[in-house]
Amino acid sequence: MSQEQPVREQGQEGEVQAQGIRYGDVFEVTGDLAGQTIAPQDAATMQRAEYATLGAPQPGGPADVMASAAKLNQYTGVVKGNQASAAACEQGITITETPVPGGKIITEFVAGQAVGQYAATDAQIGGQGGGGGQGGGGYLGDDDNTKLTIGEALEATARAIGNEAIRASDAEAICAAETTASGADVAMPGGIADAALAAASANTFGTTDKAKIKIADVLSNATERMPADKPAEPKDAAEVFDAETGSEQHGKARPGGVAAAVATAARINQDVN
Repeated sequence: MSQEQPVREQGQEGEVQAQGIRYGDVFEVTGDLAGQTIAPQDAATMQRAEYATLGAPQPGGPADVMASAAKLNQYTGVVKGNQASAAACEQGITITETPVPGGKIITEFVAGQAVGQYAATDAQIGGQGGGGGQGGGGYLGDDDNTKLTIGEALEATARAIGNEAIRASDAEAICAAETTASGADVAMPGGIADAALAAASANTFGTTDKAKIKIADVLSNATERMPADKPAEPKDAAEVFDAETGSEQHGKARPGGVAAAVATAARINQDVN
């Protein structure tokens, strides 16, 4: 009687290698991490981190996705129950909390790359868990002066994934954020959009990651450098999302990036109305 075997792929040197579901199959990640198979201990670590930070794993969030992928990988024999990926072991699984008025923006990382983001109010963080899916949650405020602005969303991006090198899709998203905040048709000369475009262009010639211009280099003081600012609204988030995904090869927004931050701010602000 034949026994079903795991799906296998042919390696570059003729070696047959079991792959299973890899990080690059379910998350917008690059480099070595994209090719790493999601392992049970990776999922367990992310689940513990979400429990510690949010009170419970988020439905449809990174821990949930990782657990499903790891379970299938274990079932097909690609990984063992006590196994962790090399990326998770060497570079870690972490969650950062970026304070914003009324709550926090929470970004989840595997091996230094963002795989998800949430918004949670102070009440949610102190109670029984955080917001729902990406950009979920609420906001404790009562007027437009306490709403999150587009500039503040950009600064939150700098705090969340500031060590990431700026790429063309980030620059396009920043341009859209600046123009929608100011109401102008084009980016302001000498503004953060100009700086982001120049950085992305320069980074295409960078030989090492260390030499590339990072997101924090451009966005850490975004509110001071923008010609105008305004509370983030859903239509702003849509414009920024279209700009970022329209220039991205795979048509996906960067987890924890500009589009995600503006969308998070807009959804938090909706609870004020």
